[in-house]
Amino acid sequence: MKALIYQGPGRRTWTEVPDPRPVEATDAVVRVDAVTICGTDLHILKGDVPAVQPRTVLGHEAVGTVTATGTAVTTVKRGDRVLVSCISACGRCRYCRTAAYGQCLGGGGWILGHRIDGTQAEYVRVPFADTSTHILPDGVSDEAALMLADILPTAYEVGVLNGRVRPGDTVVIVGAGPIGLAAITTAQLFTPGHIVVVDPAPARLEAAKRLGADVVVGAGDDPADAVAELTKGLGADVAIEAVGIPETFELCTRLVRPCGHVANVGVHGRPATLHLEDLWIRDLTITTGLVDTSSTPALLDMVAAGRLDPTGFITHRFALDDMPAAYDTFADPASTGALKVVLTRCSGQG
Repeated sequence: MKALIYQGPGRRTWTEVPDPRPVEATDAVVRVDAVTICGTDLHILKGDVPAVQPRTVLGHEAVGTVTATGTAVTTVKRGDRVLVSCISACGRCRYCRTAAYGQCLGGGGWILGHRIDGTQAEYVRVPFADTSTHILPDGVSDEAALMLADILPTAYEVGVLNGRVRPGDTVVIVGAGPIGLAAITTAQLFTPGHIVVVDPAPARLEAAKRLGADVVVGAGDDPADAVAELTKGLGADVAIEAVGIPETFELCTRLVRPCGHVANVGVHGRPATLHLEDLWIRDLTITTGLVDTSSTPALLDMVAAGRLDPTGFITHRFALDDMPAAYDTFADPASTGALKVVLTRCSGQG
């Protein structure tokens, strides 16, 4: 089969590799029917995630069809159409038993495209298939389900739920990439008073307005002024960091009001300064987190019921064999306007 291989910082190849097969009794092999690229994959390619070894197949989001299962798999079978979660869960360890699957001690957590071969391939081996895949309801498209593999639960859990968004809150989201846009979508489930989005890219601010932002702040504008005007000088109740650079994290700590909440979602590749000399007196709560995907079943139910439509994040579509072009497009959003790219299997492929 073909797969996208990480060859070390700055280097990737779309090349032939051996087909996967079940290794453990709890494994399944899934034919990848739809896959996407995550900002975390770009961080890996920059060398920001040193745990990823060269020759690893990248990717941790996919929708596909089960082609083989290990002898212990009981909840999915050959032919089932499934969502492959970005987080794998052993289901038995101390963390999994409290739905903190991202911290799994039994060999799970974020492993696909990180510690083992991932989903940007024609087939993928999925460990702990019973607890790491979700059978898709009829009527939920591959594209809609694919957005639930990572960005929707990440924005919802690490941003909106960790940030304790409540009705009437002023919520500032710094970064209007896919995660930031997903935070706009899922924050609206809690009827905040205002959603303010900060991003320098006009195309992304347009997408933010389309998806529900009340106020957008672009390059050259002062987000502190915009927030102060909305809140009579108090500051935001919740600031969600959705970029992953020191400047945006520090901006969130300045935009949030005393007794407010900063929810960091972005993946940081270098240190950010925590200005405790200013923050200690403001009674702030700062949270970080890796998604657990415990919310995926509920989000999937909302998509199936027509309450959520995550396909609005998708801007570009490619055939699976066009993986290099998809990476080039996704990695240059300023020129391409890319948000989420989707790659699908061509008929007759594999």
